[in-house]
Amino acid sequence: MQFRLGLIGHPIQHSLSPWIHNQFLEKSGLTGTYSLIEITPEDSFTRELEKLKSSGLHGFNVTVPYKQKIIPYLDQLEWKAEVTGAVNTVVNQNGKWVGYNTDGTGYVRGLKEQYPSVFEAACKVLIIGAGGAARGIYQALIAEGLSYIDIANRTTESAEAIAQKGSDGVQTNVLGLQEAEEVLGHYNLIIQTTAVGMKPNTEEQIISLEQLNEDSIVSDIIYQPLTTKFLQTARRKGAHVHYGHTMLLYQAQYAFQLWTSYNIPIGDLKQQLKTLLEGR
Repeated sequence: MQFRLGLIGHPIQHSLSPWIHNQFLEKSGLTGTYSLIEITPEDSFTRELEKLKSSGLHGFNVTVPYKQKIIPYLDQLEWKAEVTGAVNTVVNQNGKWVGYNTDGTGYVRGLKEQYPSVFEAACKVLIIGAGGAARGIYQALIAEGLSYIDIANRTTESAEAIAQKGSDGVQTNVLGLQEAEEVLGHYNLIIQTTAVGMKPNTEEQIISLEQLNEDSIVSDIIYQPLTTKFLQTARRKGAHVHYGHTMLLYQAQYAFQLWTSYNIPIGDLKQQLKTLLEGR
């Protein structure tokens, strides 16, 4: 069987998804292609999706600006995509398009591989940001049994909307950014999910880490640059750090599994991707 896979979005020419999924195809022994399918704002989104549907793709990823826009074109949503309101993976199941969100699961897989202790004891978590990534990570952490997950954001309305979709037994406080700075020492795991600090604005940092405990784990989902100022500051204070490229890799692993039923071991791909990113 020849798998036909791809990515839709704009702009996508610098995406690392083809590299990652071609590695998965090689490691699985499967044959197939992974193509970049650019859909510009000038294109008719409806017409382009009609072309995709008739092309017989087995599945594709979705990136900005279409993670929400694609939802009305799908036949079904899995619960994580429904709760987060965003789709980054579409699977062709017998001619029907089913939308998934693999971000949260991918984040948790990467975190669990490096810091399994997070999931073995009571862990107090702070998520910074209230966008699609924060929604996915929040739900994935709840699914793993974590029950103390606070959310900090510039505007509390978006964070409140995430908290309202929590589960029974999960305690979530919504904080402003300054309030989060003041109580940072309460948390065992701090997860930065905004675009603050991403290239080219690499000197920006979302909050001060002055109150950070040195035994905390500090995570940033940004992977360009690989070591953000947020992580640099955390590392100087003696904290453990968790890099954003692991989420990129593990969410792709889960997408590939949905398309092919193959769960490819990450192995040395994490180091290979790190080296690739450091060279950019």
